[in-house]
Amino acid sequence: DVALWMESDRMGHLLGAIDQGKLDEQRGVVQNEKRQGENQPYGRGFELIQKSVYPEGHPYAHSVIGSMADLDAASLDDVRNWFKTYYGPNNAVLVVAGDITPEQAKAKVEEYFGSIPPTPPIEKQEAWPAPMHGEHRAVLQDRVPQARVYKVWNVPAWGSRDLAYLELASAVLSSGKSSRLYKRLVYHDQIATDARAGVNDKEIGGNFILVASAKPGVELSRVEAALDEEMARFLADGPTADELARVKASAHASFLRGLERIGGFGGKSDVLAESQVYGGSPDAYRQYRQWMMSATPADVRDAARKWLSDGIFALDVVPYGKLAAAGTDVDRSKVPDAGPAPEPAFPALERATLSNGLKVVLAERHTLPIVSFSLQVDAGYAADQFARPGTADLALNMMDEGTESMSALQISDAQARLGARLSTGSDLDASYVDLSALKENLAPSLDLFADVILRPSFPDSDFQRLKQQQLVGIQREQASPFAMALRVFPVLLYGKDHPYGIPFTGSGYASDVQAMTRDDLVKFHDTWFRPNNATLIVVGDIGMDELRPMLEARFKGWQQRDVPEKHIGPPPARNVGVVYLMDRPGAQQSVIIVGEAFPPPSNADEFALQAVNYVLGGAFTSRVNMNLREDKHWSYGARTIVPSARGPRPFFAYAPIQTDKTAAAMQELMNEFTGIASQKPPTADELAKVKDGQVKTLPGRWETIRAIESSISEMVSLGLPDDYWQTYASHVRDLALPAVQQEAKRLIHSDRLIWVVVGDRSKIEDSVRQLGFGAIKVLNPEGEVVAQ
Repeated sequence: DVALWMESDRMGHLLGAIDQGKLDEQRGVVQNEKRQGENQPYGRGFELIQKSVYPEGHPYAHSVIGSMADLDAASLDDVRNWFKTYYGPNNAVLVVAGDITPEQAKAKVEEYFGSIPPTPPIEKQEAWPAPMHGEHRAVLQDRVPQARVYKVWNVPAWGSRDLAYLELASAVLSSGKSSRLYKRLVYHDQIATDARAGVNDKEIGGNFILVASAKPGVELSRVEAALDEEMARFLADGPTADELARVKASAHASFLRGLERIGGFGGKSDVLAESQVYGGSPDAYRQYRQWMMSATPADVRDAARKWLSDGIFALDVVPYGKLAAAGTDVDRSKVPDAGPAPEPAFPALERATLSNGLKVVLAERHTLPIVSFSLQVDAGYAADQFARPGTADLALNMMDEGTESMSALQISDAQARLGARLSTGSDLDASYVDLSALKENLAPSLDLFADVILRPSFPDSDFQRLKQQQLVGIQREQASPFAMALRVFPVLLYGKDHPYGIPFTGSGYASDVQAMTRDDLVKFHDTWFRPNNATLIVVGDIGMDELRPMLEARFKGWQQRDVPEKHIGPPPARNVGVVYLMDRPGAQQSVIIVGEAFPPPSNADEFALQAVNYVLGGAFTSRVNMNLREDKHWSYGARTIVPSARGPRPFFAYAPIQTDKTAAAMQELMNEFTGIASQKPPTADELAKVKDGQVKTLPGRWETIRAIESSISEMVSLGLPDDYWQTYASHVRDLALPAVQQEAKRLIHSDRLIWVVVGDRSKIEDSVRQLGFGAIKVLNPEGEVVAQ
C-alpha cells in the first residue's frame, strides 16, 4: 500500500509540490550528474555518438540528460508541461510482482491509481531506425590513458526479428574469450586490451556498436583494421553452427538466471514491463526469444549483411595532447499504514568436511534448476604481504586462462556450451573461484570447476597478455578521479608495511607488476590454494547426499599443506589530520575521500557501528547526501562507506563535488563529522530509520541464489557465527539510542582524518589550504609526495 500510494501520489499529485526552489535544487543535482559522467575517461563519447548518428529532429539526436544550457534554461512551466503531457496513467505501464495475487494487485492499483485523470492525447514517434549511408568519422580528444575506437550502425527497434538476430551476431563477435573479436585482437594479435560488440535496443531504433581500446604503443588504425577484417569475414560467412549454439546456450542461461529475481534488470517485472511498453503485450518477449532460439546461421548472416554493410559512424577517442479515469479517491493527507513487515528468512546451513579437509557449507534452494558454487580461499590482496602487490589479482585473473588439459578459449567454449558461468577474483581477505551451473549440466560443469581450481597451467603467453592488461588497468585507474583516490588512500591510512596498505583495486603498482614472472603466480597458487585453507560454499537445487560424493570424486587428490599466517594488525596511530591533493588539470569536478580506520567486524559494538555509518552517509537520506546533494546541490551524490574486511576496516566519505565548491564541501563534511560525534548526535528518528532500513529490506535481500551465496561468503570470510543472519534483525531492533550515540563519539575523530582530494589543483589549492584541516601534501598518481 505504501509503495502504491507513493507512486500514485507522484503521478497524480506532484505538480502542486513543484516550486522554483525544488527545481533549482534538482537542476544542480542533475548538472553534477552530467559533470560526473563527463569527468570519467571516455565519458563524452556517447553524447557525441548520439548527436552524430541521428538526424536533426530525431528523438535520439540528443542525450537524455541534455546540455548545460538546456538545464539552465529549464523553467517551472517546462517541468509542469512535461508532467501534464506525459506523466499520466494512459502513458504508463505498472507491473506488480511478488507475494501478491492478481486479484489483490488489481484491486489495490484501482484504489490508488483509479482516480488519476489521463493526460491529453499524446503524440508518439513510431519506429524510426534512421539508417545511415556511407561512412562519417569524428575524433575526440580526452584525458584517457589509451586510444579507443567506436564503430556504430543504426539498426531496428526493440522486438524486431532482425534485432534478435543482431543480438546473436554481437554475442558471436564478442561474448567470451573464444569470440571472434577477443580471440583476434586481444588474445592472438594482442593489439587491444578489450574488444566488444553490443546492441543498444531502444523503442524506435537501436544501435549496433563495436568498441576496442588500443594496447599502449599500438596505432589505433591497426586496431580498427583488425575490427574491419573480422566484420568483413562475419558478413561474408556468418557464424558457424557451433558459434551460434554456444551463444544461444549462454543467452538461455542468462535469461533463466534473470527470472530468479522479481525486479531489477532482467528480472520478472522488468521483462513484463519492457514487453508491454515496447512490444504491446506482456508476453512479447516470447516471440523475441523464439526468434533467437530458432535462428539459423543464415538468418544471422543475412540480418548482419542487411544492417551492417553500409552506414557507419566511427569515433576515435585519443589521449589529450594527441590527436478518462474511474475509481475511488484516496486519502492524500497521510501515508497508508504499511502493516507488519514480513520476517526475513535466511536458509538453514548444512556443513560437511571432505576427506581432504575441505570445508563445505550448503544452503538448499530449489526454486530454479541452478546450483552455485564459490570456493573461498583465505588469501586475497592481503596475501600480497608475502609477494609483490598485485600478485593475488593477476594470479586469480590467470586461473581460468588455461589448465593442464584446456586452453583459455576451450574453457570459455565449455562454459558457453554448458550454460555455466565461471569466474575468479579476490578481495582484501579472500580469493574466489565461482561457478553457476544449470542442474542438467552439473557433472560436466563441476569437472570444469575442479580443473580450473586444481590444475591451472598459467600459460606464459597468456601471462604476458594479462600482465599488460593489468598494467593498462593501472593506467586507467590513474586517469579516473575516484580510482586515483582509492589507489592512494589505503597506503595513507595503513602505511606501506600493512597488508591493507595497497591500492583497494588490488592491481598493485606498475613497477611490481612489470617485474612479475609466471613463477610468482604458480607460487601463489601452490601456497594458498590448499583444502585446509579453503571453504566451498554451495547454494541451489541440490542436497548434501547428492553433493558430497560429486565433490569427493573431483577433489580427493587435493592435498593439505601448511600456509603462511597473514598478520593484519591495527594501523599506525595518528594524532593529526592531513590533506593530500592530486592534480587533474581541467577536471570538471573534484573528488573528495576522507576517513580513518574503524575496528574489525568482530568488535562487540558492530551493530551500533553500522548504525552510525547509516546515519552519517550509508543511505540516500543520510546526513552527508542530504547536505551536499539535496540542500546544497553541489554533488550528484555523496555517501560514507565501511568496506568489508576481516581486520581494521577503512571508513571514508566519498563525494564528487563541482570544482568551485571543493573547499566549502570539505567544510560541510567536517561539520558532519564533528556534528555526529558531539554537537548533533544520532537522534531517535534517525535510529528508527536505521532499523527500518536495515531490517525491512532483508526479506528482499536473498532473492537470488547468488545473493544467498554472497551472504554466506561474508560469514565465512569474516568469521561470523552460523546464526548471524537469522539473528541479524533482532540485534538491529535491540539497538538503543545511547549506545549508538556513544559509538559515534568513540569512532569519529575529526582531528585525525585523512583527506584525499582529486581535482584541478590550480583552482582548488588556495581555498583548501585556508581550511586549516592539516598539513597539505601534493601527490602524483603513484602516491608519491611531490610538493607540500
